[in-house]
Amino acid sequence: MDFESLRAFIIVSDQRSFSLAAERLHLTQPAVSKRIALLEHHLGVKLFDRIGRTVNLTEAGSELYPRATEILSRVEDSKRAISNLARTVSGNLSLATSHHIGLWRLPDVLKAYSIRYPGVSLDLHFMDSEVAHEQIVQGNLELGVITLSPTRHARLKAMPIWHDQLTFVCAANHPLAETRRIDVETLAGYPAILPDMSTFTGRIIKQMFDQKGLTLKLSMSTNYLETIKMLISVGLGWSVLPHSMLDETTCVLDVPDANIERTLGVIHHVQRSLSNAGRAFIDLLLENTDF
Repeated sequence: MDFESLRAFIIVSDQRSFSLAAERLHLTQPAVSKRIALLEHHLGVKLFDRIGRTVNLTEAGSELYPRATEILSRVEDSKRAISNLARTVSGNLSLATSHHIGLWRLPDVLKAYSIRYPGVSLDLHFMDSEVAHEQIVQGNLELGVITLSPTRHARLKAMPIWHDQLTFVCAANHPLAETRRIDVETLAGYPAILPDMSTFTGRIIKQMFDQKGLTLKLSMSTNYLETIKMLISVGLGWSVLPHSMLDETTCVLDVPDANIERTLGVIHHVQRSLSNAGRAFIDLLLENTDF
């Protein structure tokens, strides 16, 4: 069976689009359609229904998807195991990270890595930490550099790399800025702009309020910390931001009865053989840890 056709099938299934799959695979749309047609001919079944611009898996396609994913996972694992025997650091490294970590934590690491290992092609994916976490669980990507989940996952190995202290902030003209010291009960009385409560960061903040029997007055949420910073800088509410993002547009709030910290780190699947490129990247991260 043609592994490239299987890979095209998986990407089309994930994207629900032949054109988006072509972009991901760096192919033309006709080339992707040809690979799917060859696979359908080989199996003797139709794998996709195309109704207008909508692409959906057929019953046969739904049956094939988990098996195709498992086949390619085993093939890639075998390639990595064989490549590791040569001890060379080269090839492709698929890496998922959040936008915040990619902007504020990884630039120096990525620069040093590319200089040290020019033979590695980085396949970098930006996404929410929670999405990256699931991609690693499913075995779709090799490494994730993310906000670590507060709870351990049996399929993952997680290594802490950075402490990330979160600071309560508002705009200089916000009513809270006039108070020298603020308790959490006072914060609960004002609108907050926070990451979604389904995110690891949102859960950490909500847990703190829940422990005190308080309800968050959430006016809006977004998972982009840069957007949250802009919204609070114009006085639309208070929030929490990493210390690295504080500047003249933010006013730090002194909340002595609250200490919020999250852990940023690297994860990989425990049953997936790490490539030499992946091991080298983890080693470089550990050189830059503050733990």
